[in-house]
Amino acid sequence: MSTGTKAVIRLRMSSHDAHYGGNLVDGARILGLFGDVATELCIRSDGDEGLFRAYDSVEFLAPVYAGDFIEAEGEIVSAGNTSRKMRFEARKVIKPRPDVNDSAADVLADPVVVCRATGTCVVPKDKQRGQT
Repeated sequence: MSTGTKAVIRLRMSSHDAHYGGNLVDGARILGLFGDVATELCIRSDGDEGLFRAYDSVEFLAPVYAGDFIEAEGEIVSAGNTSRKMRFEARKVIKPRPDVNDSAADVLADPVVVCRATGTCVVPKDKQRGQT
């Protein structure tokens, strides 16, 4: 198991993801994306989905709305016998432009960081298969 293992997913937030007025997406949705990234990181490093143990820190830095494309990235920054310390960042990379028309959108030249977090996953010793 080596540190530096990375994973990235990109997903469009839908109107179903909007939880609050003004089509604002619940921050828990971003944490769900981080959970999916963590699962991929555990599979890449250990051949097993592992278990998310805890978040050490979570910072919500900018709002996310229905129609936004969010890129969630994670990296294993340290590893113990069973623990995998991870760092996550979510960025808004495309945003809708309803002021132009109902299907317009812009790719952001400078993605907006919407959330950062750190956390720990555990892969039990008997389930590790050393993928990298």
